[in-house]
Amino acid sequence: MGGLQPWHWLIVIAIFVLLFGAKKLPDAARSLGKSMRIFKSEIKEMQSDGKADDEAAKPAASPTPIASERVEPSPAPQQHPEQRPA
Repeated sequence: MGGLQPWHWLIVIAIFVLLFGAKKLPDAARSLGKSMRIFKSEIKEMQSDGKADDEAAKPAASPTPIASERVEPSPAPQQHPEQRPA
């Protein structure tokens, strides 16, 4: 009961022929096919862009800083003997 039977498809096809005419149906099917190909190619391109972004986002290895880039911790600020906390 849930599926379309062959006579259902015949009714659907007849309605399309009546609405669009026999001359316009091949053009409409061709346009639909082109649209689907464009859609599929865009989806594949988006997926490949997403994979490239994921690979670019992963860091290769954390670089070790060279001696000139190392930051030494600054010493605690010294207080003058005249200034004492209250």
